Amino acid sequence: MPIVKFHHIENLHRVQRSALLMLLLFSFLGGLTAQEVPKEFQEKAETIVQLQPRTYGALDNELDNEKRDTTLLRYFENLSKEHDYLEGQAFALNLLGMKYRNISQYEKAVALHEKALAISEEANNTGFRILSLNMLGVVYRRTDAIKTAIDYHQRALELSEQIEAPSHHIKRSINVALNGIGNLYQTLEQYDLAILQFRRALKLEEELGNKLGLAINHQNIGHCLEEKGDLEAALENYRKSLAYNEEIDSDIGRLICKNSLAQIYLKQDMPYLALVLLEPLHDESKRIGDLSMSSVIYINTGWAHTKLGNYEKAKGFIQEGLQMAQNRNMPSNILYAYEKMSDLENAKGDFKQAYEYYKKADQYDKEISSATNLRYMNDIIVKYENDKKNNQIAVLAKENEIVRLRLKKNQTTLLVSALIVGLISSILYILYRQYQSKNEKRVLTLEQQMLRSQMNPHFLFNSLNSIKLYIINNEQKNAVHYLNKFSKLVRKILEASSQKEIPLSEELGTMELYMNIENIRFSNEIDFKIEVEEGINIDNIKIPSLTLQPFLENSLWHGLSPKDGEKKIQINVKHKDKGHVTIEIVDNGVGRTMAEVNKENRVLKKKSLGIRITKERLANFAKDYQNKFDVDILDLFDENGDPNGTKVVLDIPTI
Repeated sequence: MPIVKFHHIENLHRVQRSALLMLLLFSFLGGLTAQEVPKEFQEKAETIVQLQPRTYGALDNELDNEKRDTTLLRYFENLSKEHDYLEGQAFALNLLGMKYRNISQYEKAVALHEKALAISEEANNTGFRILSLNMLGVVYRRTDAIKTAIDYHQRALELSEQIEAPSHHIKRSINVALNGIGNLYQTLEQYDLAILQFRRALKLEEELGNKLGLAINHQNIGHCLEEKGDLEAALENYRKSLAYNEEIDSDIGRLICKNSLAQIYLKQDMPYLALVLLEPLHDESKRIGDLSMSSVIYINTGWAHTKLGNYEKAKGFIQEGLQMAQNRNMPSNILYAYEKMSDLENAKGDFKQAYEYYKKADQYDKEISSATNLRYMNDIIVKYENDKKNNQIAVLAKENEIVRLRLKKNQTTLLVSALIVGLISSILYILYRQYQSKNEKRVLTLEQQMLRSQMNPHFLFNSLNSIKLYIINNEQKNAVHYLNKFSKLVRKILEASSQKEIPLSEELGTMELYMNIENIRFSNEIDFKIEVEEGINIDNIKIPSLTLQPFLENSLWHGLSPKDGEKKIQINVKHKDKGHVTIEIVDNGVGRTMAEVNKENRVLKKKSLGIRITKERLANFAKDYQNKFDVDILDLFDENGDPNGTKVVLDIPTI
């Protein structure tokens, strides 16, 4: 038996008195003129459009007497469109969609509700968005598109429950969505869960005093009880629903309730009593225009005649109901008709034909209950129940509580673990940053000290003094030549001091300038050379800036300065191995032993910090390489074992 449920919204108490008149009206909806609409309504509509109320409740109150007239609704929709009144358009389009839905024109109904939804989103009106979503859910439920229907109802429910102070209309929308969720449980044959949803909605409807909602939920509860086999309890709920429908004078409500009561009587083997209810509903259902209900009523009438042995009549009624269902593509009704045709042929003794109808019914049953839809719906239900933690479901309450406590315990453990890991990570990060900051500060200090050592007053004084002597002696050419070299050297030193590393070629160029300037005070008697072994690309080898200067200065200051005779300094760049090159600084000075003696005998003792600073800089710079820098200072001796200078050996990594 197909699931027969109410699919109404608020204030829709009655449908059109004539299905024929309704269809005629729809055929003229697109070509309305002001002359076809009463002047009184035109004035009323214009006033509403000027005021532009934004809520469904306000529009529903203003148009309560006219909202059942499709001609007036279409006029109001067009007028609202002309004045860019989006809420007015959404209101009229949703009501027109319901009219089409109730005469089984589902495609047109969907088009109208989708248009209303788009306009509601453009207006950013949550209330009309919820209404449009629920109405789309209702239409898709009518056509057994459960997957799509539950999507729309779920979206409507989520939007509704986000509103802090819901209006009367929003509360009604929540009930419509809950009713849709309950219908989903019915489809899955989870009747106890469905009843819980319907009773939740029933309670809210009682608070709102909505008799239409009370009728709908009693009807749905009755169906669940009927499917569970509790026929007496089902009868009680159907009768309550019928009583509410009588109060609100709902034609479609009476139709559904009387059909449901007839189904109970048929199950209780009271076909005569069922026919008393069903036969007056034939013309009534056609007059209303709800072909879905008409189809079920005719099939049930055939079922009653089958029980009475009136097989020809039974076949005629069932086939007429089947034809209606096929014309409007109602899978559940088609399935129901084939089941009753199978029962009819079985009662007649034609078991072969009964089996054929049974196979057709089974085919439709498989299509309707496809595994994809069932899995999807089941996932939606589980998600919904977990999100809402519906403790009203008594059967699952204890299990849900245990799961919740376990999850909470796991979450607490994870949270504490995360906090501990975060705390340790923060401490390590702070320590690392402190170390990094100290290291950067140390490097900066070394660079500053290195710059000061390059630019020490002694060097500046000697250089400028030598240039001054050229000027005094009127050697302008030499003065200009060395002044240019001096300024170029100072610029190179300043530029190099701001760089972490420079090519070896630049370093050698700077050292050549430095030696040219220093050679002035030695009357150009120092023989300075740079030799690079063939195959070494000094442009690709990186070295900390101003690395070689302290060693050259040391050779000049301590090695060559106190010596008489020939004075030489040579820089050699040689291959060492695959990952290193060797830089040698060789002088023929007095050697380190004599240099120390001379240093002690000086009145003004100069502290030599440049080499120590350079070694620290090289050690720090080496951290960025796989290999390290090595610095060795060797004493040189002649054939007689006398000091013959020093050699500084630097191993520079190339990778």
